[in-house]
Amino acid sequence: MAEYLASIFGTEKDKVNCSFYFKIGACRHGDRCSRLHNKPTFSQTIVLLNLYRNPQNTAQSADGSHCRVSDIQVQEHYDDFFEEVFTEVEQKYGEIEEMNICDNLGDHLVGNVYVKFRREEDAERALVELNNRWFNGQAIHAELSPVTDFRESCCRQYEMGECNRGGFCNFMHLKPISSALRQQLYGRGRNRQVGVPHHAPKRFSERHQPNDRERRRRSRSPRLRHGRF
Repeated sequence: MAEYLASIFGTEKDKVNCSFYFKIGACRHGDRCSRLHNKPTFSQTIVLLNLYRNPQNTAQSADGSHCRVSDIQVQEHYDDFFEEVFTEVEQKYGEIEEMNICDNLGDHLVGNVYVKFRREEDAERALVELNNRWFNGQAIHAELSPVTDFRESCCRQYEMGECNRGGFCNFMHLKPISSALRQQLYGRGRNRQVGVPHHAPKRFSERHQPNDRERRRRSRSPRLRHGRF
């Protein structure tokens, strides 16, 4: 019996533990889920919840109407965001094996940034410290994640361009970075001293609370700013 329970743990046959939470570290039912969400006490992976904001979903002009954002602008915005977060986290907390960002629209996945460290102790330190930091005036909410194999978490139909559920799919739609940035961050002999893009002000901060004037200015601005630590 014990062997059978172990064999079905985290699968759809498991009637006790949530298979979605086990696979992707998130569940659309949240605390209302009828199955258990076994949150890890240690892991190589942390998730920064809802940190990335796709400008195609959020950009507005001064009159509140939606701004048209080109695919090229979106990719540049995304690469800048990815590079800044990757660089800041790796330089401060330890070597990153891989980082992935969800482009889903569901509340439980939208903008989630998954960072898998080489060492569990680095993930633990990053978890503690990042929960006391801000990014672009937004408090960072970090958790340990059960996800260590993203091949099991991502939507294969999305990767083939065939997912008919769109942004509300319950599996990860992992947004790719440009090939040049991938080589820079992950390539052999990669430069670990690479800094924040020169045109982007640093967005990470320690316990910064934006004032009302800053909030109004950001809400009116049609420019695509990405989040700052």
